[in-house]
Amino acid sequence: MTKQLPPLFRDKMIDLLGEDEFERFLASYDQARSYGLRVNTSKITKADFLDKSPFALEPVPWASEGFYYEEGERPGKHPYYHAGLYYIQEPSAMAPVELLQVQPGERVLDLCAAPGGKSTQIAAKLQGEGVLVVNDNHSDRVKALVKNLELFGVRNAVVLNERPERMLNVFQGYFDKILIDAPCSGEGMFRKEEDMMQQWERHSVQEFAAMQRELLGQAAQMLAPGGTIVYSTCTFSPEENEAQIAEFLDKHPAFDVVPIDRFDHGQPGWLREPWCEETYSAQAREAVAGTARLWPHRLRGEGHYVAVLRSGVGFGERQDADVVSVSKVGRGGRDALRGKGRAGTESRVSLEPLQAFEDELLRSEPFAALRLVCYGEHAYASPAGLPELHGLKVVRPGWYIGALHRGRFEPSHALAMGLRLREAKRALSLASSDERALRYLKGETLEVAESEIIRDPEVTKAAKGYCLVCIDEHPVGWGKWIDGMLKNEYPPGWRWT
Repeated sequence: MTKQLPPLFRDKMIDLLGEDEFERFLASYDQARSYGLRVNTSKITKADFLDKSPFALEPVPWASEGFYYEEGERPGKHPYYHAGLYYIQEPSAMAPVELLQVQPGERVLDLCAAPGGKSTQIAAKLQGEGVLVVNDNHSDRVKALVKNLELFGVRNAVVLNERPERMLNVFQGYFDKILIDAPCSGEGMFRKEEDMMQQWERHSVQEFAAMQRELLGQAAQMLAPGGTIVYSTCTFSPEENEAQIAEFLDKHPAFDVVPIDRFDHGQPGWLREPWCEETYSAQAREAVAGTARLWPHRLRGEGHYVAVLRSGVGFGERQDADVVSVSKVGRGGRDALRGKGRAGTESRVSLEPLQAFEDELLRSEPFAALRLVCYGEHAYASPAGLPELHGLKVVRPGWYIGALHRGRFEPSHALAMGLRLREAKRALSLASSDERALRYLKGETLEVAESEIIRDPEVTKAAKGYCLVCIDEHPVGWGKWIDGMLKNEYPPGWRWT
């Protein structure tokens, strides 16, 4: 593969690294790749996952829930993947969220989120508390982002498909933490995706640097006092890394770099011709030494650059949004909080079918801490404390609960994935070794004895109707049981192929 590296890239890396270091860097391209997965601790503890894991795992040193797995393993072809118990992720890509140090209850923005690997990592850190806003301005990539959040069972996320500049008025001074996993020239992906080399030759580093500069400035305006921005790329170019941070610091004196000691340091000496034309202050040059570089020849990963930026307490003013309080599904026919439908018209629908579903199927009140909103016939549980989102392209205003259609409630797959077995009054739990588990994931109808349906002791009704289908007690979807048969409600687009 080393012979295929773009000549301009080779020459640049020799200039930056020197001959000896470049030879070690180059040798990494002929070494076996490292593969990783990250445990979804919002669904299962790390210890419990390790007890039942069918894979040989080794901890990723910089990621508390991250593990290497062997190349021959196929974690994407196991029922636990369909239960959302882990996310398959390149190991060095796990570092930025770890360095963001997300705490439950915080307001967090993933500004360039698709396909959602780092978003799901943030969600697990939040443990269902606080607000997660995820955004990507590419409409074709948002579908994968939504699917991964639903697979992970995330309840407190809002998905946007917006240009960041359009978010500024809504989220001025709002977020405690912001992740910018910036679009970049992708030099760290050459070994993983060889077509990235052709893309690198077609797109200039300067083109990406201009986008990154804008993203950093926009994120600064959406950060609350004392908040933290983590900026990351999967490229080695100093124009997209150290130069971005040095320029940002000179333009935003309220920010400081929080030094990272775990990895190799950023390189102030690379802020020079011919790669970086700007003149930076001595203070900014010194500060970029506190940023981090993850090199593929120095650790088991494809490579990353990360900077942690913290604003001074006096920077900006946190904006607390007006909150419409809807504590839970209304009883006695109370209407849902209104939202804008697709055509922009107000909608008001009765929540009685949803209330009936909750009374029949759910033990707890999973929507109690959220506010319920309806867009057309679609019901969502939206995180409390959000500002008004009118005018933005909202793909998901919260946890998608289901559709209120012609006087009945049809639960969503996202609702099933966000529930826990203990929250359901009626469920079926199949062992991962049961051949019916795989058949369910393929969309087949199953034979299920009534005695296998787990039911609330207080429920005297028959097992007929919706039940939460689980594998090893972890939800994977819905089924409808009647007379010994389970009609499969697993979505066609999710099915095992």
